[in-house]
Amino acid sequence: MAFTIPWQSLAGGMLLGVSATLLLLLNGKIAGISGIMTGLLTPRTSDFAWRLLFSLGMVLGGAVGASVFANEIPTSFDSSVWVLGAAGLLVGIGTRLGNGCTSGHGICGIGRLSRRSIIATMIFMLVAAMTAFVRFHLV
Repeated sequence: MAFTIPWQSLAGGMLLGVSATLLLLLNGKIAGISGIMTGLLTPRTSDFAWRLLFSLGMVLGGAVGASVFANEIPTSFDSSVWVLGAAGLLVGIGTRLGNGCTSGHGICGIGRLSRRSIIATMIFMLVAAMTAFVRFHLV
């Protein structure tokens, strides 16, 4: 079986890297989504506008990307609303415990050679692999 390069994923990763770099260079801010969203929920006038624009850009960028590349956005899920809610709550708790999310640690922290972010990302990936194994092979 021949390996094909996932061009869309490569382009998306490059855009994430460029946007995180520009935000750091131009505003001195880390592009961690949990931190950006927390700042929207507990607004300070000095940085509310860029956080709102960044968040809107993520949503609109996803919608434009889905229509340009003719990808479907899932509208139904195999899990109940309760399971999805519990999963979201656990992600939020983990984000709080880990002092950030995978975008903040994995993209920005590793790029800055932050030891804490490298360790956090390794733990995120290990737990994700274990969860996938349990979900798909044991349950």
